[in-house]
Amino acid sequence: MTADKPLRADARRKREALLAKAREVFDAGDFFDLRFDDFARLAGVGTGTLYRHFPTREALAEAVYHEEVGALCDRARQLEATLPAAEALATFLRSVIDHMDAHKGLARTLATLMADRSGVLAEGSRALEQAVTDLVSAAVRDGAVRDDVGAGAVMMALHGIGAAHDRPGWRAEADDVITLVLDGLRRLL
Repeated sequence: MTADKPLRADARRKREALLAKAREVFDAGDFFDLRFDDFARLAGVGTGTLYRHFPTREALAEAVYHEEVGALCDRARQLEATLPAAEALATFLRSVIDHMDAHKGLARTLATLMADRSGVLAEGSRALEQAVTDLVSAAVRDGAVRDDVGAGAVMMALHGIGAAHDRPGWRAEADDVITLVLDGLRRLL
């Protein structure tokens, strides 16, 4: 499969089935309990199809990671296009927390599998930071948030929230941290 040659419809469906099943298994935390070939069976495709699209576990994890980051970035663009800037920023940050909460197993599995793929993780982090930068910049232009705090500080808060996911009461505390971030960004009149 080459990057510039589009997949046939049936090949695309099979690839999507593999990614959906991997995401489900990652979320359940069962990834390491399965042989890699089991993903083909679970997705209803042949083993050759699995290896054609994803020659290794790491390649499968990387594809899932790229899809997750892409979906979050798409969400940020959609919110920026449809909501007032400050509301888009707040909604996006809260949706990132919702995503972390709904996909704890996925986050743990990807963190484990991607630990030695720092370049891939950095690329995803840059994409998310750009999405946050765009939202913060729009809110600054609208005069809704301060112009002396950048997206990097917001990203540090998100990374900290994600790193603390095993804390008791994590969800309530995560929501509180996002409220603090939003309050801290709000422009004082």
